[in-house]
Amino acid sequence: MSRIVKEFIKGLWVELPPFRVLLGLCPTLAVTSTAENGLGMGIAVLSVLTMSNMIISCLRKIIPAKVRIACFIVIAASLVVAVELLMQAYVYPLYLKLGIFVPLIVVNCLILGRAEAFASKNGVLLSVADALGMGIGFTVSLTFLGALREMLGNGTIFGTQVMWESFEPAALMSMAPGAFIGLGVILASMNALNRYLSRRRGEAPPELMNSGCASCGACGGIENLNAK
Repeated sequence: MSRIVKEFIKGLWVELPPFRVLLGLCPTLAVTSTAENGLGMGIAVLSVLTMSNMIISCLRKIIPAKVRIACFIVIAASLVVAVELLMQAYVYPLYLKLGIFVPLIVVNCLILGRAEAFASKNGVLLSVADALGMGIGFTVSLTFLGALREMLGNGTIFGTQVMWESFEPAALMSMAPGAFIGLGVILASMNALNRYLSRRRGEAPPELMNSGCASCGACGGIENLNAK
């Protein structure tokens, strides 16, 4: 049970996908102009990630090693089609806002990275816990960045006015450059917070997870780094 909990909570901070290990940055930068878009994309990725991890873990012993990546993509593509059809049926306005980035979930490096680095090597329960932790962390990250950009760019969060009447929105935050600015500020803040907490505990400053090959995970770089 402790191993399951550990695999779940690592995706909520230590290996937070977009802000710690820099996975899934394409939708993170492209669709987070509002909190609603970030939440919608996050839930879609969470659904695909959880189901793909579970299926790949169940089939890991019968998938030939030479074609494993192709098999992972086929599994993810099938799940993405299902999610896409569900979004068209029940949340069509949101589907139109997210556009091409819904089918592009198939090649999201978070999906393939967790399949290769974790689900293909571990049991079903651990793989589901890993997917849920990573997926929830990804969803919260996109929603937070979307809310930050929406608040500064429009004065609203989820369409509700939260800023004072005289507030002058920064239109730049609603545009593409605003995504890079918001991401950079969050990354810098998290790194600074980690270093501050390490100094408070009298520990050496932690190695940045969002630098070098540690951010990939496809070859087990994250797990190897944590083992040091």
